[in-house]
Amino acid sequence: MRSELELLANCCIEAAELPLSYRTLPPEQTLAGTPRVGSARLGQMGSRTIGVWELTPSISTDIEVDEFFIVLSGRATVAFADGRPPLELKPGVLGRLEAGTATRWIVTETLRKVYIA
Repeated sequence: MRSELELLANCCIEAAELPLSYRTLPPEQTLAGTPRVGSARLGQMGSRTIGVWELTPSISTDIEVDEFFIVLSGRATVAFADGRPPLELKPGVLGRLEAGTATRWIVTETLRKVYIA
């Protein structure tokens, strides 16, 4: 389940402390561990959705959507099925993922990010 919280104009929140709604990843996406995904949708900007997302230590797979993100906390490596160099994620890293890209997420410390997708 995903929580929805409308971030009002001219306001701010502490994204690193925001309570999230959690779910377990489906078995077909889980390669190791028991990954739990937390998220909170904060609103829309045009056709883009803005939110906070978190993944607990584990190894899992995904097919990405178009997304910009900034890592708030944790550490992970995002490996690409097509062999391009992996992304090393840590606090402060700004990244972009392309829709349709097959990835493997190797999360060593619970990863939390703000996303625009």
